[in-house]
Amino acid sequence: MYKALVAIVLVLGAILLVNGVVMLVVPENWYWTVPGVPDRGPFNQHFVRDIGFIYVLAGSCFLFGLRDLQHRIVWWFIPTVWLTCHSMFHIWEVAVGICGPEALLVDFMGVTLPSLLGLALCVYAYRHSAAKKTAHAQPGDLYHRPENNR
Repeated sequence: MYKALVAIVLVLGAILLVNGVVMLVVPENWYWTVPGVPDRGPFNQHFVRDIGFIYVLAGSCFLFGLRDLQHRIVWWFIPTVWLTCHSMFHIWEVAVGICGPEALLVDFMGVTLPSLLGLALCVYAYRHSAAKKTAHAQPGDLYHRPENNR
């Protein structure tokens, strides 16, 4: 199970990081190559590069979370919040008629799936962190007080 988790994080982090670097280095090529992007409005180099920085940050956070076990949930939560908001924005565009429902299929691999993977990783990190705290708790610790276990 842990090897699968590491593989998912490595792939997700690397894809987000590489996507961001491509957005920064060749923004117009990225714009015309990614399915669905040209349908969202005219090319704007500044906007593409701004979003590229977010993808570099997001990918880096997932990768840093592999090494920093103590703060893993924070490393993974930060990019997951953005990925989830980004995904919800794309769903909103369909809901209000800016895009047709087919946009959800076009966007799934690049927008919705990363969000879902991030959410799953955060749940895993939270559960693993909670289980670890419970396993290492001593009588009298905050985690073992009866009033906190209700």
